[in-house]
Amino acid sequence: MKKIRKRGKPGASRRTSTKRKTSKRKASPSASGESIRVVPLHYPEPAVATSDLARQRAAEGREFFDGRPVPAPAKAQMTYRGGPLLRNAEVFTIFWGRTWGTTPSSTALMNKLNRFFADILMSSMIDQLAEYDVPGQAIGRGSFIGTDVISAAAPSESVTDSVLQAQLRKWLRAKLVPKQTRNTLYFVYLEPGVASIMGGGRSCQNYCGYHSNVGRAYYAVMPYPSCDGCLGGMSPFDALTGTSSHELCEAITDPVPGSGWYDDVNGEVGDICAWSFKRVAGYTVQLEWSNRENNCV
Repeated sequence: MKKIRKRGKPGASRRTSTKRKTSKRKASPSASGESIRVVPLHYPEPAVATSDLARQRAAEGREFFDGRPVPAPAKAQMTYRGGPLLRNAEVFTIFWGRTWGTTPSSTALMNKLNRFFADILMSSMIDQLAEYDVPGQAIGRGSFIGTDVISAAAPSESVTDSVLQAQLRKWLRAKLVPKQTRNTLYFVYLEPGVASIMGGGRSCQNYCGYHSNVGRAYYAVMPYPSCDGCLGGMSPFDALTGTSSHELCEAITDPVPGSGWYDDVNGEVGDICAWSFKRVAGYTVQLEWSNRENNCV
């Protein structure tokens, strides 16, 4: 476990802690902008064709808009679009805000999330993604490489994706975070009361987290879950590990949204199975889509 270090003003000295279906077609023009890459709200309308739902409802004798999880789309199929994958993900957590680390509860939550990444990156959850290996890019276990608290320029109410991208560039230039490599993945956690705004949507109204890239720097944004739609009846920590695992697996298999493993109708490996969970290494993690099993596993 790396020691949490608090950052204030920019420019401070750096403190480090220490059988698949493949398609080579290019990503669509929207791949870098509008590809599905978010954790949806808890129990949204199911991403299953109405006709399919009708047939299933008739066969099973139940209503599928009753607030319970719905089955994954029967025709989901991830195809590879020729882009990069994270072979051995190296996760660095950034707790951006003025209150992180100022109270026992916030410090405890940070420590628990960091331990989660240290454990889960070396777990069977990562092993199952090996079915998405492609020549020259084999997906293996990763590592947790460090953490930081950054209070400088922290948003007070909301932050857009463009502003967050600009901040990530600043942090990289100032060496407040480790230099990106082909495997680095920055997880940015926002403090309670700060909303994320991305693509016309807003956290707790449209989504619970997302991942993206700015150039070759890959990142995920995790707002604090403060609404029923992002808690899903769980504790904040379990909700965060569930949504973080969703974005982790998607960032590994599709770090530039829409250019790695993707389904034009259903999105990325986590989108198809959103809000279906299991326990791995003692943590709540989300099921992910498996082409091999044709199911969420």
